[in-house]
Amino acid sequence: MRILNIGSLNLDKVYDVAEFVTAGKTILAENFASYCGGKGLNQSIALAKAGARVFHAGAIGPDGMALKEKLEKSGVDVSLIRTSEIPTGHAIIQVNAQGQNSIIVYGGANRTITQGDIDCALESFGSGDLLLLQNETSNTAYAMQAAKKKGMLVAFNASPVTPEMMDYPLSLVDYFLINETEGQVLSGTQSTADEDILDAMARRYDAAIVFTVGSRGAYYQKGNDRFYCRACEVPVVDTTAAGDTFCGYFLAGIAQGISAQQALSCAGAAGGLAVSKKGASDSIPEKGEVLGAEQLLRQSAAVRERE
Repeated sequence: MRILNIGSLNLDKVYDVAEFVTAGKTILAENFASYCGGKGLNQSIALAKAGARVFHAGAIGPDGMALKEKLEKSGVDVSLIRTSEIPTGHAIIQVNAQGQNSIIVYGGANRTITQGDIDCALESFGSGDLLLLQNETSNTAYAMQAAKKKGMLVAFNASPVTPEMMDYPLSLVDYFLINETEGQVLSGTQSTADEDILDAMARRYDAAIVFTVGSRGAYYQKGNDRFYCRACEVPVVDTTAAGDTFCGYFLAGIAQGISAQQALSCAGAAGGLAVSKKGASDSIPEKGEVLGAEQLLRQSAAVRERE
């Protein structure tokens, strides 16, 4: 299975702060760094590091060549990335003392993707291939429809949540990759309980639900099948790209034919390793690291069961 990711490409500007800035307040950053990022780029790199055959389609401005080079060095096919006159998308990221982040995203060239660009990107893909989408690029609804007409599977990471997202043809989605906030919006439930969100998603959509719940771990649900994977216990340095890492490793596992339960376990280990490092795409672990962490996680779980 080949994976086409029509995804965002951002330059991440990351500021270490003691606490997030609030209205009317000016704070001093303790450190600054610039990274290659964007949910699309992060997920493509995670897919490639996990061993998937991945193609990235998207747009950068004249200032974005480093993003294309980063993807290419990571093993991603970049032949479908075009250059726009609009500046490259970027993100302003605050990372507080607890490793949590607060992000502002400027779409830039990511919002210039046309229906023609999507048709061109999909031209050589078809049945047996998978299209991955986030909600940071333009014409996402059209991409879902066009991919389905070609017989492709569609995976949607519903982030960021926007008012127009609920007007997308979400019945076409085969895999939802969501967190608690996204799950509440997509399912229409007011409950914050994990099981209630999963139940509401299952009632509304005939799709596989991959549901991450932060430090508590992640769930997978399809029909009557529901699996849970607890999170790795690691020091949290920076949560940026942890969800993207999880997404990439999970879909790579599915593309490689392993079970959803195995893919969930591998993705959980990968996400855990990502939060233990600074940066976005730079924090995404190699597959060998992930397999080692996954084995340790299983051993730890076995010890707890015996206790």
